[in-house]
This record gives sequence, structure tokens and C-alpha cells, in this order.
Amino acid sequence: MLLKEIESKVAIWQDDSVGLVDNRDHVEWLAEARLERSWDFWERYRRYLEDVQVLPPRVVRRLDQSTDRILSRIEDPHRPGRWRRTGLVAGQVQSGKTGNYIGLVCKAADAGYKLIVVLAGIHNSLRSQTQLRVDEGLLGFDTQYQLRSDETTTNSSRIGVGIIPGAKRLKVASLTNSSEKGDFNRGVAKNMALPIGDYPVVLVVKKHKSVLEYIRKWMVEVEGHATAGSENKVVHDIPLLIIDDEADHASVDTSKDDDGETDPTAINAAIRRLLNSFDRAAYVGYTATPFANIYIDDDADHAALGADLFPESFIESLAAPSNYFGPERLFGLTGIGPDAEQVDPLPIYSPITDQATWMPQGHKKDWIPPEPLPPSLQKALNSFVLSCAARRARGQGQDHSSMLIHVTHYVDVQGRVREQVDDYIGLLGSRLRDTHGAQADEALRELEELWKEDFVPTSAHFSTDEAPVVAWKSVVAELAPALQKMVVRAINGSSRDALEYYDHRKTGLSVIAVGGNRLSRGLTLEGLSVSYYLRASAAYDTLLQMGRWFGYRRGYEDLCRLFTTRSLYHAYQEITAADDELRHDFEEMAALGETPTTFGLKVRASSAGLMVTAANKRRRGKTIKLSYSADIPETTSFSLDPEPVAMNFANLVQFVDRLGDNTGQQEGELDSVVWDNVSPHDVIEGFFDGYRPDGRSYRVRPTFIADYIRKCTADDELQSWTVRLVSNPGSPERQKIGAWETGLVQRAPLVRRAAGKREPVQKGEFIDHYMIRRVLSPPDESRDLTEDQKERALVGTRTAARERAERTGKLAKYKEPTVPTGRPLRKVRGVDQPLLLLYPLIHPEASRCPDRSPIVGFAVSFPESTRPRETEYIVNNIWRELEIDDLDDDE
Repeated sequence: MLLKEIESKVAIWQDDSVGLVDNRDHVEWLAEARLERSWDFWERYRRYLEDVQVLPPRVVRRLDQSTDRILSRIEDPHRPGRWRRTGLVAGQVQSGKTGNYIGLVCKAADAGYKLIVVLAGIHNSLRSQTQLRVDEGLLGFDTQYQLRSDETTTNSSRIGVGIIPGAKRLKVASLTNSSEKGDFNRGVAKNMALPIGDYPVVLVVKKHKSVLEYIRKWMVEVEGHATAGSENKVVHDIPLLIIDDEADHASVDTSKDDDGETDPTAINAAIRRLLNSFDRAAYVGYTATPFANIYIDDDADHAALGADLFPESFIESLAAPSNYFGPERLFGLTGIGPDAEQVDPLPIYSPITDQATWMPQGHKKDWIPPEPLPPSLQKALNSFVLSCAARRARGQGQDHSSMLIHVTHYVDVQGRVREQVDDYIGLLGSRLRDTHGAQADEALRELEELWKEDFVPTSAHFSTDEAPVVAWKSVVAELAPALQKMVVRAINGSSRDALEYYDHRKTGLSVIAVGGNRLSRGLTLEGLSVSYYLRASAAYDTLLQMGRWFGYRRGYEDLCRLFTTRSLYHAYQEITAADDELRHDFEEMAALGETPTTFGLKVRASSAGLMVTAANKRRRGKTIKLSYSADIPETTSFSLDPEPVAMNFANLVQFVDRLGDNTGQQEGELDSVVWDNVSPHDVIEGFFDGYRPDGRSYRVRPTFIADYIRKCTADDELQSWTVRLVSNPGSPERQKIGAWETGLVQRAPLVRRAAGKREPVQKGEFIDHYMIRRVLSPPDESRDLTEDQKERALVGTRTAARERAERTGKLAKYKEPTVPTGRPLRKVRGVDQPLLLLYPLIHPEASRCPDRSPIVGFAVSFPESTRPRETEYIVNNIWRELEIDDLDDDE
């Protein structure tokens, strides 16, 4: 067991964070400060992470490096004069951002920041949870019992870093506590009579205008000094650090006018006013969904409040550790661009199709869900029971276990759902206790069937180290105690129920949390294993934040389940791809040495009608269309409806006839037919205008491709096309296409199973939708190049592949490419050397339906354009200013 523990810790790796920084009016300071100042707060926290939290050393090292970088990019608190720094740290949902900013706060306290304000969401529950994390990681004492480290109390009040053997007791104070009502109070602050400036004072507060104003007025009254030429007092010599958790929520100015004179929204104004009340101030926003933040006006200059909260000083993008249970692993990543790594989703998804009667869309607050619970929710509850029992069998019975039910935002309806769920769990427990009754037999049979049909094959997908095999007899033995420990709670603004994980830290809390908005941002559900989710949203950021199922699931990943609708599942897939592209943009910024104000940011718009963020947050964003430059759009998703299949094949035949049999050349052994010097007009009108795409093919839209070609030809690009009708010379299926007979190409069909796993179709299995991994055979893309071009493209391909292997820690498995592919290949193409590859594919149901037409797929290898255009994005002011000459705005 010890060996496996060591191996699991060593096997977890984490890429370094990347970022960009603007050093204008900034003095480098950290290198010297490391030698001159003690770093006791950080050293204590580091020991806590390694010895108590048992984080892998490499993960702690990455945390040390990233917090060093962030600290170096805010100012030295000892630097005299007036300065202000504003930055943004982008992590992933539930990936460890809180741990990162607590590390930053520890180092900031060591460096000399004397007042640290943590803005922790808009709900008491999240503020309380964050305060507890600060108590454990920075303060070392429970703030419900003491507020200063030098108070005389019993040892029981010391927690976290405060109980590490041999750790120093450091001077620090808090004016907030971890109780539900422990927010900032001016009365408490005045009575404390803290010597602010002697040692760090920390406040963990909600993002409420009144609370922020209380802090500002209290500080100005106690420490403020009159400033020449101004009626406002300013606090000197007490450096302020504001950590804004969930910085895209409530902090962004959503006022309607852009004239610079309109007053910003209340919380945004209060944060800016607090910053301006200190002559030394730093603001660092943390979020997993930075979409709204990149649209903040970087040029805002309000008469009274000055600049907005745009992260002009730096943006840091945190990489998640390899054991992070994140969007790419849950929903897969088809990739933005063909060169992106393909990630298959974990097989833990079950579709919800029976919710309409029980929880109809658009229901009101007086809705009474009918009984019984829908079968999908019953299955989800049974899955949670099995998950808890299996975890107990694995020795995890003292750990927290949670289930999320998020189906409505109405508090009254949540209460009714809680009652129904509580009744179901109570009845299931009663049935199992009746060990000699028929009901017990039936209940056990249902659970055993679910275990064998779902849990056994899913666990087999994971390695034995991640998911030790559990026999059914071991699960059965733990069913009753698992059910007895379970509680069902409504978690909402008016509920008295709370998630008391800390109070149950020794025995573990097993809870089914029924809630809405309070569960949708920031709040962590410890040990979350099963999620039942119906709450639709029209925005990327809201949907991602509602995904409380992201995080770390060490030792029980295989026992996790996600129940949601197919439309929501597909929405998350699209969001995952857009989010991945934005993070790649951050990487590109860092590589180019850009600053936040010299590199424009963009987020890919949704093809399914989703907004990037709420309309009032993206009001300063602009919808534009970007290019297929150096890209290779290719079809991988096809409808099997006979009509579009037949129409696309007829379209291909007409196009081949249009190209003419005299101008085409059949390539010997390859058997493919090639036409050179084809006009862009023939390509557009002859093929793309008549092609019917699959409705689920978001990236490959022929109308957009055709429009892109038209715009490029207007700039004297893409004038001479090569068209290749690809043939498989060894195919037993021959097909006459125009004057040419070709061998049909075969691509293995994939399906997504009920649990979400994408895998090959089994023999004899019927499918109604044809999905493949790629239509392109990589060697086909370079056959039209000159030998010199191929050689240069291969060098570039090998360089890119090696760099990718080094970046992802896979250098040991690196194999040198032998065929040029990807963007390096397309960069060597001339602007008049585009390639259209046509793939007539064997119909996946041809054996049953021999009269079906072949499936028509295509791929287009576009050269790098000098004026790239055409995919929709929402861009910020900076991006628009940098690119305005090259883009057509979409009004």
C-alpha cells in the first residue's frame, strides 16, 4: 500500500502556469526580498499542504512557483509613493484556486502587505467556507473563538497550520469569522483596537456594497490623511491587497453607457473606491471563467473612480494537475483546430430524458413535482447509495460523500424536491432492513443489476491503482450503514440547513444537497460523486460555474456519475472547446511576451445559441468572424437520414462532372483522381454551395467556408485549387463517380454509450448517426506539395511535436513524425495552393442497406492567409483595436 501511495503521488504532474505582464511603472523586487525577509507564513502553509493535506511535492512546487510569479507582478509593499496594480488569475472550476490565493496571501503577509481583503462571493455560505480555508491555511486558529493570534484561548481553537508540530505562532489578526454571520462589523473593528500596520490583518467578506463601504470608511477614519487638492482622505503606508474570488461575478461593471461619466454599478464602484483610498494598493481577481473580465473596458477613466478593474498589470493562467477531474475529462475535447489533442470523455455520463413531466421547463415557484420521482433520478439516487457503499468498502467511510441535485432555482420547489428525495431514501432504507421480505429482495436486485451493468464496466475503464476492485458482496455489506448515515438537505438562501463539513471532519458527512443558486458558484461539495443536473443557462460562464462536479476525486473517480440532458451535455462540450482555446491564447500571449493591453482576447461564439457571458457583462465585447487560415476543417459527423446522404452524393457527382474527365488525372497505385488549377468559383458553386452538413457539425459549416474563400479570393488568395478525389485502391467497394471508378474509403464509426464513453460500433449494432474520429488520412494532405515544401513541413512538424511532448511531460513516449502534418504543413503552402480533399465513404449501414449512397466527407487544407477571416468570436476592445483593419465587424 505504501508503494502504491508513493507511486500515485509521483505520477501526478502539473504544467507550470503561464502568463503575461506589463512592467510599466513596476519595479522588480522579489529576488532581493527573498533574501531580506522571512517567509514564515508561506513556509508554514507549505508544510501544511505537504504533511497534512498530503499534496504531491510537484503540485506544491508548482503552487510555490505560480504564487511567486503573481506576487512579483504586484508591487513591493515597501515601495514608497502611490501605486496600483490590477491582475487576473484564471484557473479551472474547483481546481484549487482557493489554495493558490491562500498561498499568495501567505507570501503577501510575509512580504509586508498589512491589510488583506478577500472578497468571497455574494452568499454567507461561500464567505464562511472561504474564511475557514483562510483560518486553516494562514491564521492557524478558528476565528469563531479568537480573532488575534496573541489572544489567550484554549488549544482547541488552533487549527490547520496552527497545530503543525514545531510551526511558529505568527502575529496575525482577522476582523471576520467563519460563522454564517461572521462578516465584517464596524463595531467589532472599533472594539478590537488593532495596531494596523504592525502585523497583517485579514478580512474575508461578501461582495456587498455596504460591507465594502464599511471597510473603507473605517480605515479612512482610523488611518486616513487629508490629501492636497482633494476632499477625500487617503491611507498612507498601509499597503492593501484585495483578492477578488469569482472576479467575474458581481465585480464587473454592467452599467449601460460607455461615455466614461456614467456611474458604474454598485459593487464595482465600491471596489474601485476602496482601492483609491490607499496610496499603495494591489487587486488580484481569481476566476475559472474569465470571459466577462476580458471585456472590461481597458480605457475606462471615470471622473471620481478612475480606471476600471481590467487586468492591465498581468494575467496568469493556472494549469490544473493531471489528476484534476475537469471539463476535458468529463465531456471530452474534440479540439479547437485539427492539431489539438483529442480527449475522449470518461464513461460516467447518463442522459436524462424523462424530466419533462416531473420538472417542466419554465415551471413557476408554486410547481408541485408529481410523484414518483422520475426513473432517472431514482437511478441517480441508487448510484449514490452504491457509490457510498463502495467507498466504505474501500476504507473511505470516514471521508465526506456528497450528491448534488440542481433542478430548479425556486426555493419552494427545492423544498418539495428535498422532501421527495428524503422519502425515497427513507423508503429504500426500510426496504433493505426488511431482510426477509420480498421488497428487500427486489431492492437488492435493482441495486445489484445497476452495479453489474454500470459500475463494474466503468470501474474497469480506470486503472486498478485509481479504482481498487470491489466485489458485490463487499458492497452489499455496506449498503445499510451507508443509507443510515445519509442526510438530505436543501441548500438555499432561506434554508436553515448548511453543509457542515468541518463539524463532521472526523467522521465524514454524507449528504444529498438539493439546491439552486447557492450551489452554482464557489461553494465546494466535498466528496461529490453523483450529480443530477437540469438547470439550463444561456451563458458559458454560468454553465461552467454550475458544474460543481469538477475537482479532485482521488480513489473514487470510477464511482462518480453525471446525470444531465443531452442538450446540456453537448453545450458543455462546446464550452469546453471554447475555454480550451482561450487558455491556448493565454499561452500564446506568454510565448510572445505580450502584455494584457497589447494582445487582444477573444472567445469563440457558440453555434448552439449560447452566450459567452451575460449580455450586460459582454456589452463592451464585439461579435466578429475569424478565419480558417492555416486550418483544416474536416467532416467527422454525418447525418444518416437518406435524403441528405443522397443529396451530398449527387452533389459530389455533379462536381466531378463539372471538373471534367479530360482535366483529371488518376494516380496509378493510389487510384485517386486529381484536378489542378481549379478555380475558386468552381469549388464554391460546384461543391460547397450544394453540400448539406450535419446539424451537429459545429466547426465545419460549408456556408462559412464558402464565404471565407470568397473573401480571400477578393484579396487575390486561394485562386488556384487542387482537388483530390481520394480512392482506396484495396477497397472491395468500388463506386462510379462521374467518369471515374474509385475505391470507397472506410472509416470506423464511433458511438457514445449511455455512460458517455465514445467507442467503436459493435458488429451488428444499428446506429442512426455516423461519427468518426477523422476523415483525413494525414499523408493525403502533403501529396500535392513540392519536395522542398515537404521537407520544410516535416522539419516544422517534428519541432512542434517535440515541443508538445516536452510541454505535456510525454517526452519519454515521443516518436518522431515521419509524415508532415498540421499547421507547420499548411504554413509552407503558398496562398494560391489550397487543397480540397473529397472522401467517398462506405456507408456504415451498407451491409443492411446496400442501396444507400456513399457518405461524402471532405477536408480543406488552407494555406496561411495574409488577411484571415470568418469564424465568429466575441472579442474585447484591445483585440478589436489591434485587428480592426483585418476583420469585418458583425453588427
